[in-house]
Amino acid sequence: MPTIVAASDAKWVRDHVRAALSGPGFEVIEVEAGRDVRDVVGGKHPDLVIVDLQIANMGGMAVSLDLRLEESGGRLPHVPILLLLDREADRFLGRRSAADAMLVKPIDAGTLRRTVKNLLAAGETPSGPEEQVG
Repeated sequence: MPTIVAASDAKWVRDHVRAALSGPGFEVIEVEAGRDVRDVVGGKHPDLVIVDLQIANMGGMAVSLDLRLEESGGRLPHVPILLLLDREADRFLGRRSAADAMLVKPIDAGTLRRTVKNLLAAGETPSGPEEQVG
């Protein structure tokens, strides 16, 4: 069963991710603070991290860059990252964050499930275009 980290200080975002991935097949670990994602990744070795761009204490861009730096230093395993954006214009930031994919909120549950399944199926070499929600 794939383990997914949902990181956001907004409960509604974590609830939406949990609801979209509910049922058999996924374990969702909720994280409220961006600075805690690294420890969860190191301790639980999740299959995917979903992180909100806007987290008060350490935003999604910083979380993504932190995970990639720790990975490049051999301190963390590779984990795909899905960045949740607030608006289409935020893709500029998302592309620089080393995230594997981005979706613009509000997110359709079906699109989220498809994106998660694609990222999990891609393993260590994500491919394909970023999905967009309009």
